[in-house]
Amino acid sequence: MRAGEWPALVLSFLFFFLLLACYYTIRPLRDALVAGLGTTELKFLVTAIFFVMLAVTPTFGWLMTHVPRRILLPRVFAFFASNLVLFAIAFAALGTSAWPARAFYVWVLVFNFFAVSLFWSFMADIWREEQSRRLFGAIAAGGSVGGLSASLLTQALVARIGNVGITLVAAALLSGTVVCLLRLRTMSSHNETATIAKQSAFTGSIWQGFFLILRSPFLLGVAMLVLLGTTTAQFAYSETTRLAKESFADPEARTAFFANLDFWTNAISLALQALIVGLLTARFGVAMPLVGQAVISLLAYASLAFSPLLMTLAVSNVARRSAEFGLGKPARDMLYTVATPQEKYLAKNVIDTALARGGDVCAVWIYSGLTAFGVALAGLGAISAVAMIAAVFIALAIVRGYRARGGK
Repeated sequence: MRAGEWPALVLSFLFFFLLLACYYTIRPLRDALVAGLGTTELKFLVTAIFFVMLAVTPTFGWLMTHVPRRILLPRVFAFFASNLVLFAIAFAALGTSAWPARAFYVWVLVFNFFAVSLFWSFMADIWREEQSRRLFGAIAAGGSVGGLSASLLTQALVARIGNVGITLVAAALLSGTVVCLLRLRTMSSHNETATIAKQSAFTGSIWQGFFLILRSPFLLGVAMLVLLGTTTAQFAYSETTRLAKESFADPEARTAFFANLDFWTNAISLALQALIVGLLTARFGVAMPLVGQAVISLLAYASLAFSPLLMTLAVSNVARRSAEFGLGKPARDMLYTVATPQEKYLAKNVIDTALARGGDVCAVWIYSGLTAFGVALAGLGAISAVAMIAAVFIALAIVRGYRARGGK
């Protein structure tokens, strides 16, 4: 960190802390609810998420082309916080019956991907490329600290305050992100006149994000990397929910199981973000964490082919997701510091939401077909490992495109 950077860095850290603390407060509840519904329902819910994304993405694109970002972004986060209050009311009135559980599962996935994508687009706006390589690891660590704290908080409070209380706690945490965003916006406007120009609305079509991806080999590579990651991760998630339902009859025990996985994922992610990713990117650029994440995922999936057990799957999930959050995600977000404003907000949003959820849809139906033909956890691990071999080569191609744009 250099002189003058610490106020914005602390606020960025706190912003991401509150955002992921909100998400990881409700994630175990979401996973427990969907595990109770069963894997048969999961494929329909994931399909529903994809169609919601298809509807929301052009709507968001329209807003980005008509509303200045300095006005739109705080209102988006405030809108999500109000949604959580409505869910708390629904849980109080209807309990965790099937329809509230279905709606909550869909909403949480949509919220998470939109909110996190917007956060990192905003970070790419207010930090320069050189700063991103030094500081994005520390900022990402804020999310891991938030997730770590929220996992412990949920385990401690769920039996006392129930689903309604947990949801209201998440709403309060998310409300804090609006304060951080407004303060960061003010600081960036004071410190860098170029940022003020970036805060205006875009011109162009609401479908511009899709066209930008198709016209850019660099963005197309990022999209392919995300699709491979989400598709294989969905295989693992489907198997985890299936085995968790078989192993834990009590819903609260399932919630504690998923919260425990989240705790260790965030603990290891925090160590990677705070100690490793900044050193790697400052010295070697984005290549090391981007390719390294794909290699770790390859090894994690390969382990399932040799030991198809719930314990192996749990450890594999922690290793893979830790590498994703601690190495891969910060590196991918650094890529957008050499992108245009439209690529940061429109193309990135399409990749992180509609395309990522499209990968989920493909995955759940492929998973359904494979399991119908008798493919078990070992086979799914082998298939995912092969996909990660392709991901390694795609990551190398992305690094070449990033360097061609002036990145390191």
